[in-house]
Amino acid sequence: MNGPLVIMGVAGCGKSSFAASLSQALGWQLIEGDEFHPPENVNKMRAGIALDDEDRAGWLDVLSNELAQRGPHAVMTCSALKKAYRDRLRHSVPELRFVHLDLTREQSIARVTQRPGHYFQPALVDSQFAALEKPINESGVITVDATQSIETIQALVCAWLKAKECV
Repeated sequence: MNGPLVIMGVAGCGKSSFAASLSQALGWQLIEGDEFHPPENVNKMRAGIALDDEDRAGWLDVLSNELAQRGPHAVMTCSALKKAYRDRLRHSVPELRFVHLDLTREQSIARVTQRPGHYFQPALVDSQFAALEKPINESGVITVDATQSIETIQALVCAWLKAKECV
């Protein structure tokens, strides 16, 4: 295995649930990217205001540092919506790999609506799809259907990683 993983995708794709399951299966550290948002970002999202590139810049720098410090056995959640965001993370950790959990706008809204009390508002889903640059033809990325079971996604990702821990 050559490096840490970022579990990416729009809100509601299952990043946190899948990352927790995968990190446990691999015995790797889990880094929940949302925990590193500054209070200003959380307050904006709670108020239904979408984050922009400037809001995400400092957050991505913090996540990059976390990945670099944790070493190769880490699983991080991060929306990583734009190629520039993924490249910013790769700058600190060139061997970084991504698992893109893909789903439709309708599926995202349905899932986000099911999370009462979460600061990310369903009204923000459209802004995520507007920002999303799918990682098509990027190396070190696997895209999987986020509506599959965690077990199925995990089997696909582990086969992709060809990890002994997953055999």
